[in-house]
Amino acid sequence: MRDEIIRRDPRAEWIARNRLHPLHAALVEQGGAEVRGPSGLIRRNPHAVGFIGPKGIKRIDRINGNSQVAGGSRRSAAKVVELPLHKVESPDYYIAVVPDLIGGRLTAHDKDVLGQAHQLISALNDTGAGSGAVVAITFGDCREDGFDKAGADRLLQFEQPVFDGYAPEARIAALEQVEKSLAPRFWLFPDSIAGGFEMGLRLAARLDERPLTQAWQVGLQTTVCRGAGGTSDINRSTERFLLLAPECANPIDEARHEARALDPINLPEIAQALEDLGQVAVDPNSVALGEAEFILSAGNGIHNWDNFHKAAELLGATEAGSRVVVDAGYLPRFRQVGASGTWVTARVYIAVGISGAVQHLQGIGQCDKVVAVNTDVGCDMVKRAALSVIDDSDEVLSELIKLVREYRQREMTDAA
Repeated sequence: MRDEIIRRDPRAEWIARNRLHPLHAALVEQGGAEVRGPSGLIRRNPHAVGFIGPKGIKRIDRINGNSQVAGGSRRSAAKVVELPLHKVESPDYYIAVVPDLIGGRLTAHDKDVLGQAHQLISALNDTGAGSGAVVAITFGDCREDGFDKAGADRLLQFEQPVFDGYAPEARIAALEQVEKSLAPRFWLFPDSIAGGFEMGLRLAARLDERPLTQAWQVGLQTTVCRGAGGTSDINRSTERFLLLAPECANPIDEARHEARALDPINLPEIAQALEDLGQVAVDPNSVALGEAEFILSAGNGIHNWDNFHKAAELLGATEAGSRVVVDAGYLPRFRQVGASGTWVTARVYIAVGISGAVQHLQGIGQCDKVVAVNTDVGCDMVKRAALSVIDDSDEVLSELIKLVREYRQREMTDAA
């Protein structure tokens, strides 16, 4: 009789409720999809339903009957999740997307534009327009390997050397051939200073089309565009050429697309009047903080400011800081990042000695990759970061300076 008595384990119940506990995942996995509640009744365990998606967000598996259990870590679970593959065998029409591809990779803005393309296809499907496909058009060196997860059904790559660097004439000539060959239903460009704005306007003028700029709520009939620096909305009739604002749509994250390569398109002889002489060296600290692509940011954990400035100089990063260091006078006010400072959109943001106040985390919400250097493994910045280094900031910066100098020395030796 004594063995039949159901006894509660208060510690196990507490661990099961606390997702941050180190033993939580193992306990949930061991408990399975059903657990015995405090009253002795068998109840469904909500923590064991679904799976962790590629972005670390728990999803419900409606296809496989919630067969996977969220028992492992986010990284290990993300590796085993196979997203459903979306195929368009014979598209009735195309929607062309010309991403910026800064550094050869898709930006967050590019992924928003690809998401908008699929929203247009969904709207066209409701009208009986047939099946559509999104074709992503790239130029020059492209190092992106995630076009399938970003939503590209087709991929058209122009890899000839003539497209390297700043070559608007060559690119417009190529896009004209795409217009003749595929006749896209819509042309979508990111409305950005990285090239999308210029390319969209050039091609629209060449094809005698009227483009919409700063479009952010797109419908088949009407589109809402941002005006007056984003302080007002303008309703306009939807045009075939759309220059889209950031966050115009949600990026694709729940399906894979084919990203099937299209056959190359024959290009005419291109006479270029412009010659790209390469990039001009620019002081990173002369770049406006809101436009900087690579930021080294300091917090209260910085004690050796000479090390910080030297690291920023060698890395070619723009300096920034939290409100604490700005108030203390270590950095000027225009270097402050956060809700009360500047909202940044850097591709790489290195936060050194910053614990991660909510106002600061708001300011870096649009950064692609965040690297945290901190001694507190449980701080909010470490939780936000894609990569964390748990160590003293001075030691990390000193070692980083040493590694950069060794790398530069090897480059000079190899070049000689």
